[in-house]
Amino acid sequence: AAIIRATLLARMTATHSPKASPPAPTTTPTLVQRMARIAPYFRGSGKGVVVTLLAAIAVAITEPAIPQLVKYLLDHGFEGERRFELWMVPAVIVSLFAVRGLAGFVLQYALSWVANQGLTNLRRAMFDRVLDVAPLLFGQQSSSSLTNTVVYEAFAGSQALVRAALVVVRDSLVVLALLGYLLWLNWRLTLAVLVIAPVVAIVMRVVSRRLLVITKQSQQATDELGYVVEENVMAWRLVRLHGAQQAQRDRFGTRSLLLGRLAIKSAAAAAISSPLTQLVAAVALSAVMVVALSQGGNASQATAGSFVAFITAMGMMIAPLKHLSDVAAPITRGIAALERGLALIDDAPTEQGGNHTAQKAIGHIHFESVSLRYQDDAEPALDQISLDIEAGRVVALVGPSGGGKSSLVNLLPRFVNPSSGDISLDGVPLKAWNLSSLRQQFALVSQDVIFFNESIAANVALGAPIDEARVRKALTDANLIDHVDRLPMGIHASLGHNATQLSGGQRQRLAIARAIYKDAPILILDEATSALDSQSERAVQDALDRLMRGRTTFVIAHRLSTVEHADLVVVMDRGRIVEQGPPQELRDRGGLYAQLRAMQFRS
Repeated sequence: AAIIRATLLARMTATHSPKASPPAPTTTPTLVQRMARIAPYFRGSGKGVVVTLLAAIAVAITEPAIPQLVKYLLDHGFEGERRFELWMVPAVIVSLFAVRGLAGFVLQYALSWVANQGLTNLRRAMFDRVLDVAPLLFGQQSSSSLTNTVVYEAFAGSQALVRAALVVVRDSLVVLALLGYLLWLNWRLTLAVLVIAPVVAIVMRVVSRRLLVITKQSQQATDELGYVVEENVMAWRLVRLHGAQQAQRDRFGTRSLLLGRLAIKSAAAAAISSPLTQLVAAVALSAVMVVALSQGGNASQATAGSFVAFITAMGMMIAPLKHLSDVAAPITRGIAALERGLALIDDAPTEQGGNHTAQKAIGHIHFESVSLRYQDDAEPALDQISLDIEAGRVVALVGPSGGGKSSLVNLLPRFVNPSSGDISLDGVPLKAWNLSSLRQQFALVSQDVIFFNESIAANVALGAPIDEARVRKALTDANLIDHVDRLPMGIHASLGHNATQLSGGQRQRLAIARAIYKDAPILILDEATSALDSQSERAVQDALDRLMRGRTTFVIAHRLSTVEHADLVVVMDRGRIVEQGPPQELRDRGGLYAQLRAMQFRS
């Protein structure tokens, strides 16, 4: 009933308000409401649900057949004339358990298939949202937290719900079948059993609420523990260089201890439900024994066979009732785990763009009084920036660290949006551009390049079809083809984890090959040669010179000797443009650019 109500609620919500965001809940959502958020991802699994229910019904029907068989044997097999052949006993028992086993297998298989369909749909939706989410999310959540949500918690949550659903579907129907059999057999005795139901429900409700609180705390503790591991994997050189192993062990130990304590609390909350349920069952069994013995003198009310059958059926109810009392823990954990993914899908804002598209932009960029604040109460990262850049010009952004250079170029592909002011590309405001079309106009080569664990060709043609001739030409223009041809599989060789087997210069040239392949009209070079030795820098700079021809280029550089070829130098300090002009003019002016250049050449 809860599943049906959840599905109906989800469909009504989707029908009446397909685009409206749900209002913030003022109270803790019920189990049905929480399940309603998950139900849409199981659409298309109707056949599996039908098979699951039919198999569960078959399992449930076989349960009361066992005590009924015991009753028939006692009443007609030991007293008076036997009414059946002996070979029929093993035949019936084996057939009964064969049907029961087959139905149980089909039930578990079908339920797992349904759960896997839902998990696949949910994971795909989560990953799609990660690809389209507003960049602000990546500053709010660590990569380990997002990975944990999409990969591990989604799987753990689905597995917990599969086990819980198997118990709920199978054991609830078994309890109903046995309860119906008990009512048919002796309704007076059955009334004593019914006292269990409301008590079990109360136990499950209390335990479920306690587990929900602990589960939320455990998720946060798991994220914090994963982040410590992530930091130490990324910064292992720094940790060992500074001898910080013990401090990191202490950080890990503190968070691991907290997670362990929460696990113990969760186990304790889950374990208390079982003895309470068994205690209630013992009280009910005692009542049954008293009533049954009081009826023993009346042959019309009870026979030996019916009494044994009743006790057998009641004993068979204890196990499924215990399972149902224990199901609160996996249901709570499973739903809580999946709700983190649902929060990512439903609550994380997506990027919003316009409708303007262009195959290839000309490259004229205009900034008009642009300001940027990352936080309302923080100093502006950019303050009233006005700049006009003609197509095909090379613009160097220089100045002290923290001056706003990276913030300015991050505005161009709309990785961040300005707090005020306007930016236009070819006379069209950036916010009017379709985001995909806008970003197709930019290529990026930075100091910290990222590569995927795929082939060299796939990394060069990233996001576009692989044209082997174009890949080889891009690698040739990037001065890297000789090295690639020496690899066993050439351009089809796998780069491994972030291309760590390549040298710094080779990584930079591979990033340049990627930019050459993209052939975007606007190029962003963010400290592309700052970490290279002189020989590697010459090879990379030669490749960059070929890449920059005919393109509007933004060059962020701290080494001012690398920007002498720029058409325009923009000197930034504390988010403002303090001077701009050709390099020679700024040297002659004697301002901040001349001072920075003199300091570098003296050093």
